[in-house]
Amino acid sequence: MYPDRVVSGMRPTGALHLGHYHGAIKNWVRIQSEVESLFFVADWHALTTHYDEVESIEKNAWEMVIDWLAAGIDPEKATIFIQSKVLEHAELTLLMSMSTPLSWLERVPTYKDQIQKLAHKDLTTYGFLGYPLMMAADVLVYRANKVPVGEDQLPHMEIMRELARRFNYMYGREKGFDEKAQESAKKLGKQPAKIFLELRTEYQEKGNTEAREKAQAMLDQAGSLSTADRELLYGYLLGSRKQILAEPQALLTEASRLPGLDGAKMSKSYGNTIALRDDKETIAQKIRTMQTDPARVRRTDPGDPDKCPVWLFHEVYSDDETKEWVQKGCRSAGIGCIQCKQPIIDAVVRELEPMQERAQQYIAKPKRVREIVEHGCERARKLAGETMSDVREAMGLGYSEK
Repeated sequence: MYPDRVVSGMRPTGALHLGHYHGAIKNWVRIQSEVESLFFVADWHALTTHYDEVESIEKNAWEMVIDWLAAGIDPEKATIFIQSKVLEHAELTLLMSMSTPLSWLERVPTYKDQIQKLAHKDLTTYGFLGYPLMMAADVLVYRANKVPVGEDQLPHMEIMRELARRFNYMYGREKGFDEKAQESAKKLGKQPAKIFLELRTEYQEKGNTEAREKAQAMLDQAGSLSTADRELLYGYLLGSRKQILAEPQALLTEASRLPGLDGAKMSKSYGNTIALRDDKETIAQKIRTMQTDPARVRRTDPGDPDKCPVWLFHEVYSDDETKEWVQKGCRSAGIGCIQCKQPIIDAVVRELEPMQERAQQYIAKPKRVREIVEHGCERARKLAGETMSDVREAMGLGYSEK
């Protein structure tokens, strides 16, 4: 019904590292060539946990945009913008909060998990409790139908769809909706309209998902329908009301297999990262001091690559010949840990060098970076404004001059 569109954001909490690149940005670079993509700096989200540490947010935001551009996010293909510069995010969050049950927010798995992990901070705030709602608004305000996420974020996707569904049901109750839908169906043509209505009945009465997919395909391909007619018929097909907000689907991405230098998840808060702009000497020093299989106390002790964090780097960076060399050499003590790490050092340096060169070009032209973001913000505001116009009207806030 709406064009294919992807939305994703990242909080500006510090220097980007290899975990960010392999966990998200590398995937964004691929997606931007396949579907319309919007990538945003989630500075409001940074405030949900760092509301008392605001000094670095702006600096981190610009540094992050530079890293995105250096890593291959192309402003000619993707829209890059800053969340707080598009006020429609906040407006939709507020309006949806009026009808969002408190229990829905409290049941999000990461809510209690984050409170425990960040026990040193007071997270008993309205903003932190409501962050899944704002996350939903970030996507719903663009009527995006795809969101690249890992499996750990699937609960957020589910509540996002539930919120869209609830909103559509509450505010899509147009007077004479069924009659209008049937009139719109006639625009398909006599026989196609008959088939569409039969497929709708098959789906709603028997739960036949194949019938729903066929009916949806008819709407997508019908050149005789306006956007308004297609939107109305899509809601009629699903048994909901007028579809004001689209229900996005998860675009599952493979979780990054790169651990931190200590074997734990790579995270700035753990101090175990390799930053995208670390120089050659720093990269070499960090990787050489990485933890390895604890069984290899001495150079002559055999090891097990499957118990070594360095092996996970080989799985990402090394070819089959190098992997075989590591497996044999480690298990037989034929190679030492420093030897094992050298191909990784070379590969990481080789991967980051062109990014760092591009980063320097953008660092030298801050005005160009700001122009890219401002253009992206204008584009984002336009798309979000279209959605909010429908939202306001549905909620009785249109205030037309008629």
